[in-house]
Amino acid sequence: MTYAKRLQALMLGLAITASIPAMAAPEVTGRPVEYQLNLQPPVTRIASEIYDLHTWMMVVCVVIFVGVFGVMFYSVFKHRRSLGHKPATFHESTAVEIAWTIIPFLIVIAMALPATKTVVAMKDTSNADLTIKATGMQWRWGYDYLKGEGEGISFLSSLSTPRSQIGSPGVAPTQPRGENYLIEVDNEVVVPVNKKIRMVLTANDVIHAWMIPAFGVKQDAIPGFVRDTWFKSEKIGTFRGQCAELCGKEHAFMPIVVKVVSDADYTAWVAGKKKDMAALADDPAKVWTIDELKTKGEKVYATNCAVCHQANGKGIPNAFAALDGSAVVNGPKAGQINVLLNGQNSGKYPSQMPIFKQLSDSDIAAVITYTRNNWSNKAAENIVQPAEVLAARK
Repeated sequence: MTYAKRLQALMLGLAITASIPAMAAPEVTGRPVEYQLNLQPPVTRIASEIYDLHTWMMVVCVVIFVGVFGVMFYSVFKHRRSLGHKPATFHESTAVEIAWTIIPFLIVIAMALPATKTVVAMKDTSNADLTIKATGMQWRWGYDYLKGEGEGISFLSSLSTPRSQIGSPGVAPTQPRGENYLIEVDNEVVVPVNKKIRMVLTANDVIHAWMIPAFGVKQDAIPGFVRDTWFKSEKIGTFRGQCAELCGKEHAFMPIVVKVVSDADYTAWVAGKKKDMAALADDPAKVWTIDELKTKGEKVYATNCAVCHQANGKGIPNAFAALDGSAVVNGPKAGQINVLLNGQNSGKYPSQMPIFKQLSDSDIAAVITYTRNNWSNKAAENIVQPAEVLAARK
């Protein structure tokens, strides 16, 4: 076999090896798997281009590595002093200087051209079929469907893995961990297949990053700025990612789940979601009993508040304020309503209170009433009605 054919066979073998997404484990769509050695299988055109670029550049780097070190070790071994070889004495060579300048330049150009084409395509968010705003907050995502079918849908998406599977410092988990441990949420983002989805990203508190590996998407969400990216899934399925920017204590507990469905299923989901939102949008004139608010508030607190303030309301020293005995909770209710609607940065704690205006009026009224009547709190104004929250929004 000639040298050229050997090199060709080597490159083919490397390409085949690099294209194997996982070894010793079955392929699972849209999530990492054990022993995975390569990128997740792509389901968008951009992700496929990234995958191919990764393979191509890996092959180029390996060929250069083998060629350079092969020549070096061959020269050292064949021309060692023990065989009687004498060191050569020579100076600069114009031909060599030109060769080792032009050849690397051509290699870089060959790698840069397709990469630049892909980067430019990644930034083209025009002509989107659907626009969704994702707002990062400690430690969940808020989604607002801004344009296209489903416009007006809004919800929060939080980790759904139970704390009994996670445990805590010094406390072991009490339940076995599920297949989607730490990459499952209570509210998935649902989009139609083969439609261009523009994601508009920002954050309420610190820098977060919205990342779905199977889509080839990773975009920072920065407070005070609006960034955007896009994807167009060519495959139906559930695809998982995580916040990819270190954003604080619960950074590892901020997953992203996108469910890609058929057009018909998406239309049905939109109708169902709007029906659910209408049901949650209780009549603000309705007067709730304190027991109804406390029962509802306990569920809202467990989903949205316990991660920072703890189930016992004690908070985390030097990180998150305690609600048990809090001056805000036991003070005028207007102040606590304002904190939930607009957030707060007291300066005493490194993590500020995020904005929770995405919650319904009844949810906010219920969780405030719950905290004002729980633990050691004995607030004079111990009940908040949805109408009061609605008035504070204006």
